[in-house]
Amino acid sequence: MELHQLHMLRELGELGSVKAVADTLSVTPSAVSQQISLLQRQVGTQLTRREGRNLVLTEAGQVLATAGAEVIDAMAAAKAAIGAYQEDAGGTVTISGFHSAGQALFAPLVRRLAAMSQQPAATGASDAGSPSPAAAPAVPRVKFSDEDVAQHGFPALTASYDLVLAHRMDHSPPWPEDRVRVIPLAHEPLDVAVAAGHPLAGRQSLSAADVVGHPWVSSRSGYSPADVLVAVGAMASRPVEVVHRINDYSTVAALVSTGDVIGLLPRYTSSPALNPGVVLRPLSGINTQRRIDLLVRPENLKRRSVLMVAAALQEIMAELAGG
Repeated sequence: MELHQLHMLRELGELGSVKAVADTLSVTPSAVSQQISLLQRQVGTQLTRREGRNLVLTEAGQVLATAGAEVIDAMAAAKAAIGAYQEDAGGTVTISGFHSAGQALFAPLVRRLAAMSQQPAATGASDAGSPSPAAAPAVPRVKFSDEDVAQHGFPALTASYDLVLAHRMDHSPPWPEDRVRVIPLAHEPLDVAVAAGHPLAGRQSLSAADVVGHPWVSSRSGYSPADVLVAVGAMASRPVEVVHRINDYSTVAALVSTGDVIGLLPRYTSSPALNPGVVLRPLSGINTQRRIDLLVRPENLKRRSVLMVAAALQEIMAELAGG
């Protein structure tokens, strides 16, 4: 039983197809199939089965994948004991973010890391006894990608990224903490977005009865705004008219500013998408709060660069929520 075989089995459980595992690990699909078949022969039990066009883990496969994840974590801990990899503050950190988080957090993170690199480092003494020039402090290098998926898709992204910005509504299932670690960033309400000249803009807060009769722009099903509108319709005992299904908050804000529709926008992270023609009003009587978290695999938390970026994101989000 080899570590790379356990790694492939774990990724198959997360990603659901041999091709996706091959793409993630930069190997051929045939290599993945061969190694998993060899692992099955070694353990003497069926680890996978066909489910439609996908290859999924059997119960035995899931048990071995979970045990394999612990082995991988232990190997990462061993590297931390000997190596510069985990201690390299200047290492590259890959980050995925859903659209509103990316708009609100990516640019401030770049600026914060740049400012950290300009801070004076401690000076050392040269052989002649005079201070040696201060070296610039090492800071992480970041690589961003936008990944706007439904809630259940976020944990699997940790197979491809060091840090995954994820969101879920309060009432939705928790993250699978047996597979990923969770770093909370914010508890963010979704507010009703209306045009500045809209009749609802003059109110301090709004109820389901106030908003249910207006046409809406909302997200596609499976995303936070759509979940809230289901609750609005249930509370008001009538269907909500959704005219537009759009996930990008900049486009939502632009449509709301016309006065033809109202929408839902997150209180903190939608600020880059807002324009002077849009105001936000809290929705009372319904829990509209979503949790914004960082999802990360346990072994990546042993890397100094990942911890530095996670801490910077926590600080930036705290400033957004406090401002």
